[in-house]
Amino acid sequence: MQPVVSIADQRIREDYLPGVGDFFALLKPRVMSLVIFTAFIGMMMAPGHIHPVIGFVAILCIAVGAGASGCLNMWYEVDLDSCMKRTSGRPIPSGRIDRQTALHFGVALSVASVLVMGLMVNYVAGALLLMTILFYVLIYTVWLKRRTSMNIVIGGAAGAFPPMIAWASVTGNVSLESIVLFGIIFMWTPPHFWSLALFSCKDYKAAGIPMLPVVSGEDETRKQILLYTLIMVPVTILPFLMGFAGPYYGFTSAILGIVFIGLSFSLFRKKDVKTAKKNFFYSIFYLFILFAVMGGEVMIGRLI
Repeated sequence: MQPVVSIADQRIREDYLPGVGDFFALLKPRVMSLVIFTAFIGMMMAPGHIHPVIGFVAILCIAVGAGASGCLNMWYEVDLDSCMKRTSGRPIPSGRIDRQTALHFGVALSVASVLVMGLMVNYVAGALLLMTILFYVLIYTVWLKRRTSMNIVIGGAAGAFPPMIAWASVTGNVSLESIVLFGIIFMWTPPHFWSLALFSCKDYKAAGIPMLPVVSGEDETRKQILLYTLIMVPVTILPFLMGFAGPYYGFTSAILGIVFIGLSFSLFRKKDVKTAKKNFFYSIFYLFILFAVMGGEVMIGRLI
């Protein structure tokens, strides 16, 4: 199903001049901030040295590539965004930017970020960034999101690549350690987004998006959140068990993981919106603290 052009979209050239803020909103800045943070920690964790200027360029390219993916996602999904209260205020459905401009902006940023990453950092990091953008836009946005309730499970890989790309920007390769960092975010994504889907179910149903609670019901979604959380927690402890994260991280990941399991179990039993929101917001805190502690240990180790 192709996105439709709204009346507001057709009026844009006559009664509104897009500003910098409108274009920035196309980049999904809240998502981009998490991408930048996890990429930066991935770079810190990587063995070896990278020149600060090259490191900055790598992080910038990852951020711009993530923003470009978000922009192309909004371009393609304008019909879905128009149907959902949570997304109807975005620049394209609200009529602040027309679809053609968003498409050109997203493609230009995608090409620029990949070329700069490949030429100024290394080809492996550039290739991974290209794969991430294509995966998010073509596999997740175009193919999976409208067709299967497994959209988040498979599509979550796109959001898990940034620390791996950052690792490759330092080392020039993909190692088992970077795959584990990828695995943490990959396993975290379903419990995080399914918690959101539980209290945004009406929005997803109105837009015709086959999210798990729409297709399989809220009870099944709560069960899957608990199951994925039980699998995710051991994965988050792997950096300590493999020796590339220290004891503070090991302790933190275990304690926070137990809390996450407790919240997911509570969500499985209580079946209310308040608990779903609590699970969702805790999941953001959880991932942030895990990566912050990993990065903090590295910084302390370099200072000692």
